[in-house]
Amino acid sequence: MAAAERRAFAHKINRTVAAEVRKQVSRERSGSPHSSRRCSSSLGVPLTEIIEPLDFEDVLLSRPPDAEPGPLRDLVEFPADDLELLLQPRECRTTELGIPKDGKLDAQVRAAVEMYTEDWIIAHRRYQHLSAAYSPITTETQRERQKGLTRQVFEQDVSGDEKSGPEDSDDPRHSSGSLEDTPRSSGASGIFDLRNLAADSLLPSLLERVAPEDVDRRNEALRRQHRPRTLLTLYPAPDEDEAVERCSHPEPPCEHFGQRILVKCLSLKFEIEIEPIFGILALYDVREKKKISENFYFDLNSDPMKGLLRVHSTHPAISTLARSAIFSVTYPSPDIFLVIKLEKVLQQGDISECCEPYMVMKEVDAAKNKEKLEKLRLAAEQFCTRLGRYRMPFAWTAVHLANIVSSAGQPDRDSDSEGERRPAWTDRRRRGPPERTSSGDDACSFSSFRPATLTVTNFFKQEAERLSDEDLFKFLADMRRPSSLLRRLRPVTAQLKIDISPAPENPHFCLSPELLHVKPYPDPRGRPTKEILEFPTREVYAPHTSYRNLLYVYPHSLNFSSRQGSVRNLTVRVQYMAGEDPGQALPVIFGKSSCSEFTREAFTPVVYHNKSPEFYEEFKLHLPACVTENHHLLFTFYHVSCQPRPGTALETPVGFTWIPLLQHGRLRTGPFCLPVSVDQPPPSYSVLTPDVALPGMRWVDGHKGVFSVELMAVSSVHPQDPYLDKFFTLVHVLEEGAFPFRLKDVVLSEGTVEQELRASLASLRLTSPEFLVAFSHHVLDKLVRLVVRPPIIGGQIVNLGRGAFEAMAHVVSLIHRSLEAAQDARGHCLLLAAYVYYAFRLPGTEPSLLGGAPPVTVQPATLARGPGRPASLYLARSKSISSSNPDLVVAPGSVDDEVSRILASKLLHEELALQWVVSGSAVREAVLQHAWFFFQLMVKSMALHLILSQRLDTPRKLRFPGRFLDDISALVGSVGLEVITRVHKDTELAERLNASLAFFLSDLLSLVDRGFVFSLVRAHYKQVATRLQSAPNPVALLTLRMDFTRILCSHEHYVTLNLPCCPLSPPASPSPSVSSTTSQSSTFSSQAPDPKVTSMFELSGPFRQQHFLAGLLLTELALALEPEAEGTSQLHKKAISAVHSLLCGHDVDPRYAEATVKARVAELYLPLLSLARDTLPRLHDFAEGPGQRSRLASMLDSDTEAEGDIGGTINPSVAMAIAGGPLAPGSRSSISQGPASASRSGCALSAESSRTLLVCVLWVLKNAEPALLQHWAADLALPQLGRLLDLLYLCLAAFEYKGKKAFERINSLTFKKSLDMKARLEEAILGTIGARQEMVRRSRERIPLGNQENVRWRKSITHWRQTSDRVDKTKDEMEHEALVDGNLATEASLVVLDTLEIIVQTVILSEARESVLGAVLKVVLYSLGSAQSALFLQHGLATQRSLVSKFPELLFEEDTELCADLCLRLLRHCGSRISTVRTHASASLYLLMRQNFEIGHNFARVKMQVTMSLSSLVGTTQNFSEEHLRRSLKTILTYAEEDMGLRDSTFAEQVQDLMFNLHMILTDTVKMKEHQEDPEMLIDLMYRIARGYQGSPDLRLTWLQNMAGKHAELGNHAEAAQCMVHAAALVAEYLALLEDSRYLPVGCVSFQNISSNVLEESAISDDILSPDEEGFCSGKHFTELGLVGLLEQAAAYFTMGGLYEAVNEVYKTLIPILEAHRDYKKLAAVHGKLQEAFTKIMHQSSGWERVFGTYFRVGFYGTRFGDLDEQEFVYKEPSITKLAEISHRLEEFYTERFGEDVVEIIKDSNPVDKTKLDSQKAYIQITYVEPHFDTYELKDRVTYFDRNYGLRTFLFCTPFTPDGRAHGELHEQHKRKTLLSTDHAFPYIKTRIRVCHREETVLTPVEVAIEDMQKKTRELAFATEQDPPDAKMLQMVLQGSVGPTVNQGPLEVAQVFLAEIPEDPKLFRHHNKLRLCFKDFCKKCEDALRKNKALIGPDQKEYHRELERNYARLREALQPLLTQRLPQLLVPTTASLRNSLNRASFRKADL
Repeated sequence: MAAAERRAFAHKINRTVAAEVRKQVSRERSGSPHSSRRCSSSLGVPLTEIIEPLDFEDVLLSRPPDAEPGPLRDLVEFPADDLELLLQPRECRTTELGIPKDGKLDAQVRAAVEMYTEDWIIAHRRYQHLSAAYSPITTETQRERQKGLTRQVFEQDVSGDEKSGPEDSDDPRHSSGSLEDTPRSSGASGIFDLRNLAADSLLPSLLERVAPEDVDRRNEALRRQHRPRTLLTLYPAPDEDEAVERCSHPEPPCEHFGQRILVKCLSLKFEIEIEPIFGILALYDVREKKKISENFYFDLNSDPMKGLLRVHSTHPAISTLARSAIFSVTYPSPDIFLVIKLEKVLQQGDISECCEPYMVMKEVDAAKNKEKLEKLRLAAEQFCTRLGRYRMPFAWTAVHLANIVSSAGQPDRDSDSEGERRPAWTDRRRRGPPERTSSGDDACSFSSFRPATLTVTNFFKQEAERLSDEDLFKFLADMRRPSSLLRRLRPVTAQLKIDISPAPENPHFCLSPELLHVKPYPDPRGRPTKEILEFPTREVYAPHTSYRNLLYVYPHSLNFSSRQGSVRNLTVRVQYMAGEDPGQALPVIFGKSSCSEFTREAFTPVVYHNKSPEFYEEFKLHLPACVTENHHLLFTFYHVSCQPRPGTALETPVGFTWIPLLQHGRLRTGPFCLPVSVDQPPPSYSVLTPDVALPGMRWVDGHKGVFSVELMAVSSVHPQDPYLDKFFTLVHVLEEGAFPFRLKDVVLSEGTVEQELRASLASLRLTSPEFLVAFSHHVLDKLVRLVVRPPIIGGQIVNLGRGAFEAMAHVVSLIHRSLEAAQDARGHCLLLAAYVYYAFRLPGTEPSLLGGAPPVTVQPATLARGPGRPASLYLARSKSISSSNPDLVVAPGSVDDEVSRILASKLLHEELALQWVVSGSAVREAVLQHAWFFFQLMVKSMALHLILSQRLDTPRKLRFPGRFLDDISALVGSVGLEVITRVHKDTELAERLNASLAFFLSDLLSLVDRGFVFSLVRAHYKQVATRLQSAPNPVALLTLRMDFTRILCSHEHYVTLNLPCCPLSPPASPSPSVSSTTSQSSTFSSQAPDPKVTSMFELSGPFRQQHFLAGLLLTELALALEPEAEGTSQLHKKAISAVHSLLCGHDVDPRYAEATVKARVAELYLPLLSLARDTLPRLHDFAEGPGQRSRLASMLDSDTEAEGDIGGTINPSVAMAIAGGPLAPGSRSSISQGPASASRSGCALSAESSRTLLVCVLWVLKNAEPALLQHWAADLALPQLGRLLDLLYLCLAAFEYKGKKAFERINSLTFKKSLDMKARLEEAILGTIGARQEMVRRSRERIPLGNQENVRWRKSITHWRQTSDRVDKTKDEMEHEALVDGNLATEASLVVLDTLEIIVQTVILSEARESVLGAVLKVVLYSLGSAQSALFLQHGLATQRSLVSKFPELLFEEDTELCADLCLRLLRHCGSRISTVRTHASASLYLLMRQNFEIGHNFARVKMQVTMSLSSLVGTTQNFSEEHLRRSLKTILTYAEEDMGLRDSTFAEQVQDLMFNLHMILTDTVKMKEHQEDPEMLIDLMYRIARGYQGSPDLRLTWLQNMAGKHAELGNHAEAAQCMVHAAALVAEYLALLEDSRYLPVGCVSFQNISSNVLEESAISDDILSPDEEGFCSGKHFTELGLVGLLEQAAAYFTMGGLYEAVNEVYKTLIPILEAHRDYKKLAAVHGKLQEAFTKIMHQSSGWERVFGTYFRVGFYGTRFGDLDEQEFVYKEPSITKLAEISHRLEEFYTERFGEDVVEIIKDSNPVDKTKLDSQKAYIQITYVEPHFDTYELKDRVTYFDRNYGLRTFLFCTPFTPDGRAHGELHEQHKRKTLLSTDHAFPYIKTRIRVCHREETVLTPVEVAIEDMQKKTRELAFATEQDPPDAKMLQMVLQGSVGPTVNQGPLEVAQVFLAEIPEDPKLFRHHNKLRLCFKDFCKKCEDALRKNKALIGPDQKEYHRELERNYARLREALQPLLTQRLPQLLVPTTASLRNSLNRASFRKADL
């Protein structure tokens, strides 16, 4: 081992300078010389330096494509079909497109129509969906993949349900502890005979002797079966917070809708039905004072009513028969009303007159009012016939929508509507909440409420003066008030029934606002539902996606008050005129209800006799596609005569006015106040406005504006913004070349147009955002076109690239700002993203319009490079051809023109890159803010260019010109620099830029020379590295760089980009590829290590050069894990999460499913093993509690082991747990306590990060090629190998299964969301349950990050946001989690086992194999000790058997620890409830014994260890099943009987003895478990077990310590101290046998002064124990130091218990030992403690300050108590315990145990008659007892302490009378005194001690009297002699003695007993004694009186005299009684000793 020591020494030195070494030379971080030799050559590149990657394209060219076998070939290069072009048909909502059919469209409309009809064009990466960025691994997807897992069987789950698994169904008794049928003594083993038990099945070939290689091969084959393919599917999904690479393709642009409400009009019924009534519905927002929807017109009239209008109506179009409408509300608010207005046919009379009949007449009075009704009907019929085309306002009402939404949860509001059938569609799925919800108080959702049927009964009549919208808003505001004025008005009663409900997702029979059929529209004859156009209250930012061109006309008011003539019943007729001829009115006005679809004219309702009416009318017009200068609206004003008068026309025109619709080419909208002409307008009026005073025309009111009207356009063709208008106009002028052109008042020639265009580009930033967003696609298309296709003006190319680029930057900024709310997780504006992805195309290259392309089908047509593609497809029109590719065909056309166009056309990506690089600072800032957009634009442009110009087959190096790549290089450099410089100023921008840049480079990897992209990455890294040295806060930069790397690595061909198939070429001479060597034989480092293998496992130069991206990723991880690294926990998490995410991706990627491919992928991550190994000291320690770290490495480093700590008190829980066995499952003491803590430099990793790192390590170990791992392990230096084993050990601990219970417990915690959540959760979990849960339940929303600084994007709008904030999980979810957790634990453990097997094979030939194998065995043992599934245990135990059979010396020659540990593990599994586990465990245990026997012909060591293990196991395991253990014992017996090989030896016999012995211990210890809750019984049992181990000192010592721990826990310090004293006596006894030292105590005898009980430890004599026998007294306590430790603990406990006198005695034994050791430091401490103790004794001399305990006798009666029946104990209780307290405690405890009404407390202390008790009940008798001392004892027991220490005798008295009462007359009052003696003296190592002897004395009445008098006399004496004197007390005692009224006072006693001389001579003595007592009493009274006289003041003189008088009387009365003498007393007595115990009157009662 000398070499190992040297190596260890070097290892220690190296750790100190590790930081320097790391910085200067080496990547290899283990620091052993073995490896530092290697770093010099091949690994010498520091991690911080970025290595130059290989030239990717050259490497691929140099390798023949078929170099790799089969499946690996796909890893070499990107697939041929990687990039393709998809044409996706644009989704159209309506069945027909609705675009204008007219041929001659102007440029603007034509452009719009094209834009709204062309298909989306998508440059698609076919494999992109395999990247984690696009198909993320989330909790949901993980759960999907976890389906079909098999459930692993775990011990703790099985034991939860007392019934075991199906395997054990043959066993009749399952419940643990079913010992009811066995007698309760530990000798029961004979009866419950082992021989009669059934054994478990035997392992078939266990006893055969097979070659170890075959065993290993068979084990491996079995391990490989039924393993899950993927490991990471079992681990929680990667952390969403870190998923910076996450993207999703944007949704295609679509029409905007708010929340949609469906309103159905069901019926309208008035009290009288005389005429048709028409309805109008619209929504109004009161707060905004705005009408927020167009009108919906409905007609619910019956057919007879409709018939009245036959004359006027044409056949109604079906679209006008709609009765239901869908309203859309973008900004829901509680202020929205649904207003219903009713109109009727115009009639004579004002509104009030017309409403009167409706208000007055009731339906019930129909018969009464028959004549009136008839009259009304007749009148109505006449009006309908004559005035049927005119309407008049009638009534209105409003419904407050917020009430409907909020109360829709209640049943229908109206009783009469309850029976109605709810329409079927309401059952369909509700729409989710809308994308935008309003903020703050008006958050009010219309998207989900219960459908409601309303019956509106009250209408308000319209008031002629108050028809305008302003008045309506006042009414509505008033309606909301409780005391509404409207309520006072008399209503028009009617019943309108309407249904209001959320609109279904895809309603049938729906018409768009343009009356187009919305899909699905099953049958054109169905009654339609109309979609009502919304007029949102505020801006809505959404791009137009379909053709819409509507104009709304709102006449507001007319003032004809100054107009002469009969103008009273006024109506306005509106017409849309295409010219001035009356016949040119176009049918573009939408019809209302029950009429034709479109009309040429429309009228406003008439207000009767009103010269200045107000209107509420809305006219909706469909604007023609081409609006020209002549188009105008013509308004004609009519007077309607309501009464038919002969010679009067029905309508008389009384005025005209008009609005020309175009002004300077722009649509005119907005409010107008127009003058009205009295005459017909003259010819050519339409081009002028009415404001121009035409000559010879007469105007109303002198040409003032008298008619107020408003126009509003809703158009996706006319931008109603001057800047946009101008821009579009100029662009179209340039396209058409139509010069000169008039723009507003300016005429533009070719000369001035360029300047105008530049100005227009610059002013685009002033556009209104709403219109800019609406026309964003148009604007961007035009800008792109200007960049790519500069206009040619006058034969000159005008280069507008820069202006257009700047304009684009500003437009993008504006759009971004407007849509702040609608951004994705990366801060991208979804609208712009959708534009790039779907709409953007290279101008002039419509793939669908190319030469002979077939028509595009509805399926997305893919234009991939396939064989069946039409040849002409890519003959793009020459417009798109770049100057860099001149050999493409030119389409016919004017040659010169085409040539100049070719010269002029540019490629967008080249131009963008150039403009960006040269842009000025202001523009650059705007571009940087939204760099992602320009990057994506370039990428799509490049992709389209490659596809359309058929360059995908070109080698990558030739695809793009060099100058373009230079521009890209410059661009990436400058953007990278921006990231670095802004990281501190504007972190958010830096993050966005960083991500955009990374995505850009990632996209480039699919398009350009990959070597070039790698060089860009490297350049960026170098930039960052330079900055890092000077950065004030490097963490922020490092975070960004990690994100950058993570995004790059999320490329879908990440594996291919790492060149996984080329062998690494280290600088050494070439050697064959490692992967080809599949030899299993081990090559342990006798020869020099293979540099090639080494560099594969390290972050070496060659590795990082070839696997460039993997190298970057792992380097980031390595740097983050450096101990010196800063900002660590956040960086740890980031770096580890990145690796984890990638590995998850590989696991689910179908391309890497085959094992060979996966092994090749795993090679990219091999350095992870070394990394994790070196980070080991900082990983979270899952294996044990604080301060203990298992370090196998240090064990292999050096032979010195840290000394275990001896001083200090034992932690009670640990003591309880260590019940025997040096390494019990509970304590998990460290495998080796080497100098581990020293190496824990740097920041520790959190539990979560550590687990994730470990799971990644396991992934590599699972998937890497075993042969490769073996090579590597062979080259490792010992310390490294040790750390590797440590790592495996940690893996086992980290993934240990926690059991279903743990999941339920966690679930029941109610998590509060707070910032320290993570810390608290980890504590809750790691403290009690273990680390697993922290992850499983860390569904990330539930745990907000500990600190918010690394929350990157706005999580609130993340569209992949995971789980809701639900904490409580269903049972199924918990079941599922436990299932997954079980599988993960099993797989993790199996991977560790596989790796251990590889290490064992490697290590067999090594010189240091002992230490390595020892460490391996420790890991195996640990795995067997943790919670494992049955499946793993089969394999684990098989490996253990193979290890032990190959290397028996490990267990039987080295230290005992391993053997002890193994025995404990095996025994535990022998007691498993799972039969397969028992089968394997008993086989292992049997072989262990056999092996030990074969080595030395006895198996003393195993015997000893198994015995110790058993006791520890039963003592500590909660749910331990002894009956299953018994079966295993039987199985082992069976093996012994069937083993032919050892038939002739004593082996079988020895096994049988051992088994019987174990069985006996088992039965006893099992009982302990039953009494877990009963501290006394538990301690009794522990005591009994400790007694049972009298022959095995180690175990006895252990149990004594257990008891001490338990006592300390219960607060019994005196008892704990006694346990320690006993333990010390035991050790002293052993040391005395071993050596004779003067200063050591001579065995137990020396401890007698501390406690008389201690002598029982002397039972150990030479015949029982030969100290040197193997395995005995081997614990650390059996040494002098151990003895010192025990004594110190005893002293400590005594001090805590206040027994300071005993402390002195303990130190008397301890001091000589310390003196002999010259340990002055400890001596000083000891004397200090002694001084403290003595001081305390002085201060507490009276003893009342220290209260030592109260004693009770407790007797148990009844069979229910089992062993305790008829037993008597003395219980020691804490001081000042009342009888009631102990009584209550015991009653409660036993009631809980036996059930209600079973336990009875016997209230008296009389002897119990067993026969009188109920056999079904349990009786407890409790009596207070006092310590009793004989007179001679009291001489020695002077102090209070003496009288409370070492107590054995106790006394209690019971008064009785012969007739059974307790108290009676003096002459019949007897007393029973009971003396109890206990087995041991108190305090003892138990708090209750059995009563071993009992004596009873019965006192006769006279003896009772004697005692009473003696007591009185004593009291008097005490009161008299008290110092200082106490007058009050003295007077009280005197009064009680001499007072005349004292009942049963002294005088009465004397009169009863002394009046006459007794007849019985036996009583003479008592008579005399009593007489003497009275004499004494009288004397004492006299003394007391004398004393009192001296004490009293003058005020008490009289009182004193009275006392004296009383005394004199008493003495007088007593005198005669005291003087007579007994004749007998003169006779002398025999001189015999008067032994108080043999007095004649004593009756003995011996127990």
